Amino acid sequence: MTVPSQPVLRLCNISKRFGDLVANSDISLELQRGEVLALLGENGAGKSTLVSILFGHYTADAGLIEVMGQPLPAGDPKAALAAGIGMVHQHFTLADNLSVLDNVMMGSEPLWQPFTRKRQALEHLQQVAQRFGLAVDPKALVGSLSVGERQRVEILKALYRGAKILILDEPTAVLTPQESEDLFKVLGMMVAEGLSIIFISHKLGEVLRVSHRVAVLRSGHLVAEAPAQGTSQGQLAQWMVGHAIDAPQRHPTASVGNEVCVLHDVSAGSGRERLDNVSLQLNAGEIVAIAGVSGNGQVALAELLCGTCQAHQGKATLLGQPLSSDPQRLVGMGVARIPEDRHAVGVVGDLPVWENAASERLRSPAFSRWGWVLRSAAKAYAQKVMAAFDVRGGGPATAARSLSGGNMQKLILGRALMHPEHTRTALTYAPKLIVAHQPTWGLDIGAVAYVQQQLIAARDAGSAVLLISDDLDEVLTLGDRVAVMHAGQLTEARAALDWSREAIGLAMAGSEHA
Repeated sequence: MTVPSQPVLRLCNISKRFGDLVANSDISLELQRGEVLALLGENGAGKSTLVSILFGHYTADAGLIEVMGQPLPAGDPKAALAAGIGMVHQHFTLADNLSVLDNVMMGSEPLWQPFTRKRQALEHLQQVAQRFGLAVDPKALVGSLSVGERQRVEILKALYRGAKILILDEPTAVLTPQESEDLFKVLGMMVAEGLSIIFISHKLGEVLRVSHRVAVLRSGHLVAEAPAQGTSQGQLAQWMVGHAIDAPQRHPTASVGNEVCVLHDVSAGSGRERLDNVSLQLNAGEIVAIAGVSGNGQVALAELLCGTCQAHQGKATLLGQPLSSDPQRLVGMGVARIPEDRHAVGVVGDLPVWENAASERLRSPAFSRWGWVLRSAAKAYAQKVMAAFDVRGGGPATAARSLSGGNMQKLILGRALMHPEHTRTALTYAPKLIVAHQPTWGLDIGAVAYVQQQLIAARDAGSAVLLISDDLDEVLTLGDRVAVMHAGQLTEARAALDWSREAIGLAMAGSEHA
């Protein structure tokens, strides 16, 4: 596809610091009309800062931005919207109790206007939807829509306001494969209509498929620009992290051991986050991967196995005993958890690393005696975890919130996989059951590979691993068996090689023909 040479967006020598941290350093980029530019980089590379400057949430310390040849006022989101810049965030900002039309109109009319022009707004919305192939019922409540339909509403909100430059942040993170395909078709129509797109994603295969050019940031610097055609995923990964990445390769488990955890017709939770007559068997030395769009019962499943949710129907056993709803007892029985939200649930941000490392076993003899916490033992354990799992960004006394997302996840992983009485190496202790809920969510490619390798190593050491993930590549790479969750129900867990991506996508959407 030939892209016109006239730039619609120019970022010239953009720099931004936060104290001693250089978030962006002298970055210059151009975006052409009808072009898809992929913006890549590890967590902390400077992507979010650069986009926030473009959208007016931050003001650059140096540099300027031009849109359609005109200077863009700094630090003014209204000016960015007026200039035709729209943004679709990874986490949608929609009101579930309002209609599609009301969500799209929200904020587009003056507050002092005594009436609303709904009829004109409906006509305009329908025109935009038809032009770009974004079919959705304007009268439908957003809360009744699928994830893919909600994303369409977010895109419509931007286009309704006249966006000519659209920023998409991880647009396929929560979509089924079929919904992703629909999105790519929509992007093609947008480009054909002359829209320009900045595409932010960790999925390198999608990046190369949909973009014309790629720009890679590392440590706040622009380190590479290249046409997407002719560039490999391996080259992108090397630009992002500064060295080659050995991604985990699919290999079957050497041997499957005895059953560790069994669910039989279990119901638990409520609302969208519920389990409805779920049956599942987890065996030693095996990874069972659960695919599905978030919000279909995965949280209830993880909480049940970690003891923070109790089944109200059916039978659940761990090591042949009734599954306890006491988290501390489950930890003592060898259940290790990697929670979905590392910030809110995985760590206590204001506490130091050593307290977070010891937190799940604080009353064990390893860290406590006669009611007193053995601080020296806990700090020594934290130091060993940090060394074994390459946790960077401070020491045992560092506040956990100051760690990057990847290092915070490594701390949680180390706490789960290293028993305080077996701290010589990470592989001297294999938990009986590992509940890994979105273990690589939001991590850069280097941290993703590291976490995945550790889960495979734990499986090979004899752990039963339950992997809950939205990432189909991760599910199919790591899972020995795969099941799909939809609306609280779980399909049979079948060998990963027995599933196609299409079949998984259909099951994620609730199709009986998966």
